[in-house]
Amino acid sequence: MGRSVDPIKAEVVARFLLATAEEMGATLIRTAFSPNIKERADCSTAVFDAAGEVIALAQRVPIHLGSMVGAVDEIRKRYRERDIHPGDMFIANDPYTGGGTHLPDINVIAPVFMGKRIVAFVANIAHHADVGGMVPGSEAAVCKSIFQEGIRIPPVRIRRDGEVNRDVLELILLNSRTPEERVGDLQAQFAANTVGTRSVLQLFERYGVTATQAAIAAYLDFTEKRFRVAIDRLPKGRYRAEDFLDGNTESEVCRIRLTLTVGKGKLDFDFAGSDPQLESARNIPYRALLATVYTVAKSMLDPEVPANAGYYRTMNIKAPPGCVVGPVPPAAVGCRSISASVLGDVIAAALSQAMPEKALAGCGPHHLYVLSGTDPRTGVYFVNYETLAGGYGARANRDGVDGVRVHASGSSNLPVEALEHAYPFRVERYALWDESGGVGQYRGGAGVVRDYRVLADDVVVSLSSERQHVAAKGMTGGGDGVMGAFMLNPGTAEERKLPAAAADVRLPRGSVFRICTPAGGGYGDPRARKRSAVECDLREERVSSEQARQVYGWGEKA
Repeated sequence: MGRSVDPIKAEVVARFLLATAEEMGATLIRTAFSPNIKERADCSTAVFDAAGEVIALAQRVPIHLGSMVGAVDEIRKRYRERDIHPGDMFIANDPYTGGGTHLPDINVIAPVFMGKRIVAFVANIAHHADVGGMVPGSEAAVCKSIFQEGIRIPPVRIRRDGEVNRDVLELILLNSRTPEERVGDLQAQFAANTVGTRSVLQLFERYGVTATQAAIAAYLDFTEKRFRVAIDRLPKGRYRAEDFLDGNTESEVCRIRLTLTVGKGKLDFDFAGSDPQLESARNIPYRALLATVYTVAKSMLDPEVPANAGYYRTMNIKAPPGCVVGPVPPAAVGCRSISASVLGDVIAAALSQAMPEKALAGCGPHHLYVLSGTDPRTGVYFVNYETLAGGYGARANRDGVDGVRVHASGSSNLPVEALEHAYPFRVERYALWDESGGVGQYRGGAGVVRDYRVLADDVVVSLSSERQHVAAKGMTGGGDGVMGAFMLNPGTAEERKLPAAAADVRLPRGSVFRICTPAGGGYGDPRARKRSAVECDLREERVSSEQARQVYGWGEKA
């Protein structure tokens, strides 16, 4: 901390701002209309200083960080401070004009004024279930251009002096298949920023602008110093890793390559050698790349370091323009979150070489499916955007976590009760996928299986995924995780495996649609697994007696 700043006051200020970000998130979730936000919490909130640096980020969906940072920066570039007024709010979603990382994520940003001076910004981002485009849900791996993915919104004013700009709002609503939901969710975003603005203003009024800004700056400096100490525990050197996304066809793959250089108090991430951008929506825009690097580095080096811009200063991130992690317009980017999970594995694999005692095996990313049609109970058209969690990779000292979002992904699986209430489906199976986790001294986290019985006549589904062709890798003798799958009518004469990526697949009434999400890789020699751990696996039916005997040596004499 700086000499002129009381460290206790700086901590109080930082914790107050973090609580403000959490309060904004609670407001957004509780007032949203769509199940994707009010039930799955597919949203994030943050507080920024006047220069646009992140001060406090609610712990929800890490990949949203890149979206909000880009939007705040772009507003500061586009609008002079004298042209911004109290009560103004700005909206954006376009990754190529500084507004986001994919189009369904809509940012709403508000300045915080003390008198005539902007002292901070509050921002929130919410994943809207449909913003137009070629497929319901506005997200499908088969999209070939961002123009197919929905309405593109550069940073523009959505509220002026506290009043909604109806022209901008109506333009957005006209491009959505479900405009009633969009109105409700946008109003929830406005409410969240109103709550945040009020709280941040109270803080500045209590301590004054000069003292509050000094406390914030000191806390960012403290965060930077703390993370540099964590980096200095790593052996200096250069570490390389790579993994693969699905390519332009079912038989191709796309390489993500990383060279990590650990220096004194700094990390350099260089993605030169990664393959060119794809002709599909699997590309990862640059700000999503930043968010993923920041998240994985934090989780592996110092999970408790404050989530603010202080520790971002310790990292330098480079990607060649036009590569899969640095696409240029008009590349489609809708499925960047699934791809970023594989990117997270690449980052973790490089860091694992520098810190083998905390190594992390490959992970199973969520699968995306967007179900749409007409609800026969109401006659209303619906779009049900869902993602289902996969399994975390094993660590060098513990099993992977079952059924969880990995790396920079977040949000929840949609609860069965909320799903069946809102949409014409019946969930007939919802379980961990037995024996899916990679075997090892520490086993990988299991994927999830979920079955939907279709209860309407005109339902279609769009599918997007990774890890259906390239498994999550095990480490130091551990086995790979089981790959994911989409199935129609499993266990019947009409059983059919669906593509890993597709749009508008028809699901007849009465059919069963199954999602099996990929599992994490295992760590270490399976024969080294503790007998007590194998006994627990058998008792909990995670492994069969046959697998326990053949893989883990169960029943053999010590």
